[in-house]
Amino acid sequence: MSSEAGRIDTTRGGERPRDRASGDAIVRYTAGERTTHWIVALAFILAALSGLAMFHRAVFWFSVFFGGGPWTRVLHPFIGLFMLIAFVLLAILVQSDNRMTATDWQWLRQWRDVVDNREERLPEVGRYNGGQKLLFFVQVLLLALLLISGIVIWRPYFASNFSIPVIRLAALVHAICAFVLIIAIIIHVYAGIWVRGSVRAMTRGLVSPGWAWKHHRAWFREVRSGTRSRPGTD
Repeated sequence: MSSEAGRIDTTRGGERPRDRASGDAIVRYTAGERTTHWIVALAFILAALSGLAMFHRAVFWFSVFFGGGPWTRVLHPFIGLFMLIAFVLLAILVQSDNRMTATDWQWLRQWRDVVDNREERLPEVGRYNGGQKLLFFVQVLLLALLLISGIVIWRPYFASNFSIPVIRLAALVHAICAFVLIIAIIIHVYAGIWVRGSVRAMTRGLVSPGWAWKHHRAWFREVRSGTRSRPGTD
């Protein structure tokens, strides 16, 4: 960051770094994090489409993307398992930044300020805010339930080991968790588009100092102070 860009402007009642040079961009996500994220995203889309094709006849036509109904039934669990493995790898990369703190709970309690874009009222947050962390743990829970229920109903490998009532319950749990996960991902995508610069961060890995200061001020301070040497490290 240049000396000019690193200066602090206090003319509006608070510290604000002046983003004057494009060369001052901050690395938000490493190449490994971005690659893993998009692998998970692609696997999720395929798992969702194949699952929906089997869920209701109105969207059975999704099965054409997988070679027809029989192949959709065969491929769906393997796609889901691949998505889970990729997500675990991503979770390992970002888990240290997703620990909930008192600041995160306060951020969540001020959800009205979040919705109304009154960020000056919100507490300073780290690399991820309370909403992002909550979504992370929701995904962990849902994927765990999808794995367990999916194994129970996975024919011909495991289903024969369980009773009909257990299989029916597992099918219900699987459907509910899949529905909630789809809604959660839709919210995740919407939030990424709503906060300008977030998509660029996940495609190019970079954000401006101004973006970091506005949306993740505590993280910005860590990066600039040198207490965080690279994304994802404490």
